[in-house]
Amino acid sequence: MRKGRLFLIVAAAIGLTAPAGAQELTGTLQKIKERGTITIGHRDSSIPFSYYDDKQQVVGYAHELCLKIADAVKAELNEPNLKVALNPVTSATRIPLIANGTVDLECGSTTNNLERQKQVAFTITHFVTANRFVSKKSNNFKTVADLKGKTVVSTAGTTNIKQINEMNTEQNLGMRIIPAKDHAEAFLMVETDRAAAFVMDDILLASLAANAKDPSLYVISEDALSTEPYGIMLRKDDPAFKKVVDEAMTKIYTSGEINGIYDKWFTQPIPPRGINLNLPVGEAFKKVIANPTDSGDPKDYQN
Repeated sequence: MRKGRLFLIVAAAIGLTAPAGAQELTGTLQKIKERGTITIGHRDSSIPFSYYDDKQQVVGYAHELCLKIADAVKAELNEPNLKVALNPVTSATRIPLIANGTVDLECGSTTNNLERQKQVAFTITHFVTANRFVSKKSNNFKTVADLKGKTVVSTAGTTNIKQINEMNTEQNLGMRIIPAKDHAEAFLMVETDRAAAFVMDDILLASLAANAKDPSLYVISEDALSTEPYGIMLRKDDPAFKKVVDEAMTKIYTSGEINGIYDKWFTQPIPPRGINLNLPVGEAFKKVIANPTDSGDPKDYQN
C-alpha cells in the first residue's frame, strides 16, 4: 500500500511539474508548437513600422515588437529553438492570411477598428495616428473640399480608401479615386502628378515624404479625417494566444522598454537613408503606454 501510495504521489508531483498546459494547448499555440514555427506577416514599404531596408531585410517598429512577442511565445511553449518565419502581406491580403491561418501575427501599420474586430483580433495598440492626405505644396490643397473633381489615390484594402470613398459620395465631390497596391506606389502617383493627393495615415505620409527626392515639395493636410489606432493582428476567438501576446505587449510598456524601441524608430536616423522622422511620443500614445488598451473605438484615444 505504501509503495502504491508513494507511486501515486510521485506521479502526481511529476504531473504538477510538467510544462503548464502541455496537453491543453489549442488554437494558434497548438499549431505553432506542432510545426515548430511562428509566422509573422510583414509589409514591404510601411516605413517605419514594417519594411525592407537596403539589405532587403525586414525591419521596423512593429516588426521589432512582433519579435518580442515571438520570444514570449517561445517561453510560453518552452521552445527556445522555435523558428520565426516571415511572410509578406499587403493591405488587401493581411486580414485573409490571418483568418485562414497562414500568418500568426500581422506586424505593420494596421488600424484596429470595431468593424475589423468582427473578423480578427488585435493586441495592445502600438501607435495612434490620423487619416490625412499628402499633396504637392504648389497645388495649395488644404481640405478635402479642395480635391473636388481631382484624381486621388489611396492604398487598396485600407480604412483610408473606404473613408475617402464615403466622403466622396456624401459630399458629392466627384473625385476619381484610384486604389494602389501599396503605399510606395500611391506616393509615386503624387510624385509623378498622376494623382493630386494620397489619402493615408499621417505617419506613413510623413515617412514617405521624408524619403522623397525633394521632401520640401510636399505638404500633409492639417485637418484629420479620423483617428487611427494601430494594432498587431491575430486570429479572432483564440483567448489563450491573445493572453500571451497581450501580456508580452503590456510588459514592454510597464517596464519602460517601449521608450527605447519607440525612440529608435521615430526620433533617430533609420535605414535605408538615415532619415530622422523627429516624431516624439504623442499624447494619445502616452495614454496607451500608461493604460494599455486594445480598444478599436477611436473615441478612446481622443483627449
